[in-house]
Amino acid sequence: MPKKYALEGLKVVDFSWVFTGPMVTKYLGDHGAEVIKIESAARPDGTRLMTPFKPGAMGLNSSGVFANYNSSKYSVNINLREPRGIEIVKRLVERADIIVETFGPGVMKRLNIDYDEMIKVKPDIIMLSMSMFGQTGPYAHQPTFGQLLQATNGFVNLLGWPDRAPSLPVAAYTDYIAPWYVLIALMGALDFRQRTGKGQYIDLAMLEASVHLAAPVVMDYAVNGRVQNRMGNRNPGAAPHGVYPCKGIEKWIAIAVFSDDEWKALCKEMGDPEWTKSAKFDTLLHRSRNQDELDRSLGKWTVNFTPEELMARLQRAGVAAGVVQTGQDLVDNDPQIRKRKHFVEIEHAEMGKHLTERPPFRLSKTPSEPQRPFPSFGEHTEYVCKKILGMGDAVFAELIGAGVLA
Repeated sequence: MPKKYALEGLKVVDFSWVFTGPMVTKYLGDHGAEVIKIESAARPDGTRLMTPFKPGAMGLNSSGVFANYNSSKYSVNINLREPRGIEIVKRLVERADIIVETFGPGVMKRLNIDYDEMIKVKPDIIMLSMSMFGQTGPYAHQPTFGQLLQATNGFVNLLGWPDRAPSLPVAAYTDYIAPWYVLIALMGALDFRQRTGKGQYIDLAMLEASVHLAAPVVMDYAVNGRVQNRMGNRNPGAAPHGVYPCKGIEKWIAIAVFSDDEWKALCKEMGDPEWTKSAKFDTLLHRSRNQDELDRSLGKWTVNFTPEELMARLQRAGVAAGVVQTGQDLVDNDPQIRKRKHFVEIEHAEMGKHLTERPPFRLSKTPSEPQRPFPSFGEHTEYVCKKILGMGDAVFAELIGAGVLA
């Protein structure tokens, strides 16, 4: 008998798009939940148009980003501007446990499918709204996205070199922080409903979910009145602390030494060269004051080794070191990821074979992996309407012709 999934029987109506929401509903779906993703011709998920694309593939079903974050879901194409489209949504909510949405504040209310309306349809529904700044406050209705949110929460001011302007990362790091809070909130709400029979509304602000990573910076100001600035690769509690060249083209290793014992172990691995015996490097304080010279001297040694052999050697000696890996390294060369089968090859009818990620946590008693590949745009509209909602052929055809479904 196949094992049952941990969340089998849980039903989710998913209005989320791009990264954070789809990550959450992917993890729910990969653990057995029925996730029905609502899209429309006017508003497909934006990541369907996001690179990288599979070579030779075109259209809304060729994005590797979308493929990775939308496994184990059904895609239904509903026009939410049509009253009959809203009625179909309400029929889905009648049988659902959770609604997840990432519209801007006020959009669900304008569509007449906000929490106040949904509890009339399903009194014990759990609804989670995830927005950049939350549903209330002076910034609530300010349009933005993750790359800019990480400037608001203080990340960008700390990234880069002290003598240069702040750096804006290409990835929206905030999008990868909030999902874990969302999952905890949803599991808590499900537990509460099981004990009390009551659902609830969850208002999650991505600003608040991510700002805790700036806690040391906030505390430094609150306690010491000090505003931290950019430090490049430096760390006030470690020296050396940086990325150093290795043998090969664009090959690097990260090394971090936090104690004098670790420094002694590193010196021993280098063969205790004469420069390491200087008083400039005998303590963390002295090494921190002479980091430019320290980095140059260390780099002259690391460049003689491949990053893989140097990482293994330093780790055996008790020195924190890690290969600076590329995407190719992660897929082809990382023995840890391969051993745990983090990347799963899965086949999609249109894209063909591609890799998708498993959830980063494993449950010992139930499966923890994609049930199905990502859905093509509107792939399951007919299945959901006819098989799940029991809609007749004539009604379905009429709704397709009227532009309510696609």
